[in-house]
Amino acid sequence: MTSPDRRKVLMIRRDTRPDDLHFGYYNGLGGKLEPDEDVVAGMRRELREEAGLEALSVDLAGTISWPGFGRGGENWFGFLFRIPAWSGTPLSGNAEGSLHWVEVADVLAGRLPMWESDRHFLPLVFAAEPRPFHGVMPFADGKAQSWSYAA
Repeated sequence: MTSPDRRKVLMIRRDTRPDDLHFGYYNGLGGKLEPDEDVVAGMRRELREEAGLEALSVDLAGTISWPGFGRGGENWFGFLFRIPAWSGTPLSGNAEGSLHWVEVADVLAGRLPMWESDRHFLPLVFAAEPRPFHGVMPFADGKAQSWSYAA
């Protein structure tokens, strides 16, 4: 979810639950799908729940497979979206953390606490002329082992 000029992105700082795998990190908004949802419906629901916003357009940025990422070594698979048009006033936070408009330049320069591995794919998400990408980032012991993608 970006500002109209695409210079800022709305992110959640996961700062409410110390047992959270993402505690202390800035993350994009989103979550898990309900059994009856497609990925776009799930993204729209998550934005309503987490930020109080309605997505007016949803563009696929890419997909990433994270083998071994979960706390118990579970495999995760995620869809990343750009939300260039939305309506509403963002909440200040939710049960998972506080919401912040942050400069995309700060995200790309690594000036925020985030998963170190996010820095591999975020330039693709925020590219001036983005193309959908499909990546894989295997994890072991909480660290990315490699990164590759096709566009």
